[in-house]
Amino acid sequence: MVGQESRNPMNKPPYKVPSMQEIADLPWNGYNVVSTFSGCGGSCLGFKMAGFKVLWANEFIPAAQDTYRANHKGTILDTRDIRKVQASEILDAIGLSKGQLDVFEGSPPCASFSTAGKREAGWGKVKKYSDSYQRTDDLFFEYARLLNDLQPKVFIAENVSGLVKGTAKGYFLLILKALKECGYDVSAKVLDAQWLGVPQARQRLIFIGVREDLGIKPIHPAPLSYFYSARDAIPYITAIWTNSSYKPIKKDSDNAFPTVLQSGANEKQGMVERSGDERKWLSENMQKMWKNTPPGKTLDVGRIDGKNSCFTKRKLHPDKPSPTVLQSCSVGTPDLYMPDRPASPTISELKRICAFPDDFILTGSYSQQWERLGRAVPPVMMSYIASCIRDDILAKIKIAP
Repeated sequence: MVGQESRNPMNKPPYKVPSMQEIADLPWNGYNVVSTFSGCGGSCLGFKMAGFKVLWANEFIPAAQDTYRANHKGTILDTRDIRKVQASEILDAIGLSKGQLDVFEGSPPCASFSTAGKREAGWGKVKKYSDSYQRTDDLFFEYARLLNDLQPKVFIAENVSGLVKGTAKGYFLLILKALKECGYDVSAKVLDAQWLGVPQARQRLIFIGVREDLGIKPIHPAPLSYFYSARDAIPYITAIWTNSSYKPIKKDSDNAFPTVLQSGANEKQGMVERSGDERKWLSENMQKMWKNTPPGKTLDVGRIDGKNSCFTKRKLHPDKPSPTVLQSCSVGTPDLYMPDRPASPTISELKRICAFPDDFILTGSYSQQWERLGRAVPPVMMSYIASCIRDDILAKIKIAP
């Protein structure tokens, strides 16, 4: 496989994510989208970047609904459990008939299949998911139910790459079978966001299906010849702390986790109270390990919290894409450290790493904002997928005999 360094030419375009207003000003390409499991709207924003109009969306988690409403005011938002939603209700709401919708998209919750979790230990069970308790491993089949009844021209579904690994492969084959039985030619491929304009290594399994009667094969976007680094996304990362010198950057006001937990920190901030001695010990040891860890490497946390840590403490390399941003930041010490200071990214910096517009509105606490970004499909990544669907599938349907 070609290495990152040899695929990162000097003449790559500057890293830039359009603002929310610039996206709103884009002309409509004539195609419509219905979205499910929409989260804060990362996928929807990616479709809008490619000129699509998102008519209807569904999101069950209240905190995610708040963020979605703040950024997608022209879209109907259904907040019910997807199990209660009928395709006929969607079609009535958007004024289309069965078979007329251009694109049906969705990202069914993927915690049950993630290689970072307990996987099959939670299959078939109700468990905590974000701010709710629900079963999640059956939701892809709810997506297939709606797909069958809507019969859009094209569908796109996203999930973690862990769905095609290990014991989860059985679920993958069942899901693939269910999607094909809806009458679609289906292709599934693992794509990495770092090769689709996002300064983050984030692998996702992307299903693309085209209705069989249209006679066109599904296609995925080709990877770019370059990647963007953390420094490309956050230009003021200009130095790495060494033992001889460190000049901390003035942080913006969006409350990154400090290495030291402040006295009086509470659950709303996603933190826990620690004694003065414990905070001092934690601060000194984490800063020492951070200082001695090369950029791009993992901190050797061992038993830093008094127990074996189940979290990976990663230090960004300024000249490489960020590691995958997880859906949660651990309570006590950050999972992701900046290369220029021993602290986690601010929300403004995290938006850059996740390829969201600077003016994208995030609601809730720091932890909830982090979760919204960590769960979302990076909009820029989805914009490449959406552009591929627009140009290589839908445009061909229009001119087909």
